[in-house]
Amino acid sequence: MELSRRLQAVADLVTAGYKAADIGTDHAYIPIFLVKNGRIPCAIAADVNEGPLERARMHVKENELEDWIELRISDGFVSFKPGEAESAVIAGMGGSLMMRILSEGAEVVRSLRECILQPQSEIEKVRTFLLEEGFLFIEENMVEEDGKFYPMMKVRPPKSSVTGGKVPEHKEAGPWNETELRYGRLLLESRNQVLRRFLEREIRIKKEILSSIEERDSDRVLLRKQQLMKELEYAEKGMEYYVMQRDYAGD
Repeated sequence: MELSRRLQAVADLVTAGYKAADIGTDHAYIPIFLVKNGRIPCAIAADVNEGPLERARMHVKENELEDWIELRISDGFVSFKPGEAESAVIAGMGGSLMMRILSEGAEVVRSLRECILQPQSEIEKVRTFLLEEGFLFIEENMVEEDGKFYPMMKVRPPKSSVTGGKVPEHKEAGPWNETELRYGRLLLESRNQVLRRFLEREIRIKKEILSSIEERDSDRVLLRKQQLMKELEYAEKGMEYYVMQRDYAGD
């Protein structure tokens, strides 16, 4: 089975050998790929609706993986017990829904070793939520597919009594600034080249729009200009990480 670039990047973040849960599995492509290629021993593919789960069941059967992939109706982690999985994949859904799933399933989430998250919206809010809740960022990645950009992250949940440990104080290297919340501290620090293309595109588009409305001065346009200038400022701050890298290389 060959995954799309987005799904392949998500699957690559799953730690080999971990029992996985795919929340909102849809076609079950990720668990099928991981099990079939020997990356993980088994998986639970869960979805809130019977329709997607039936499609997943068909694909699991086609690949003769019924003994290794369990199909389960579940709204987030509602039908899970702590310890059933070590890695949870939550990909391809809105940020608000993702945050709700993590909040409502907190007991199960804290029993996990990692969460692989690929929110489709409200990325900055998701990062803020994760940091406030004590998740530790392990890895971030970003891919481009069909002209769209998809950021994703591997995070370690805060532990609780269900794992026999205390809640650790996850100490990042200082609080994240607004630019890092928008674009991802680990992506910026690693000078991720896909993020760079995204920032370059954002800067170009914002400048083009600002130029096209330069002579207009209605209240609505002025408000739009302010918004665009703020977004342009953050994108340019993001690009400073890449400029620093070039300057350092030239020393």
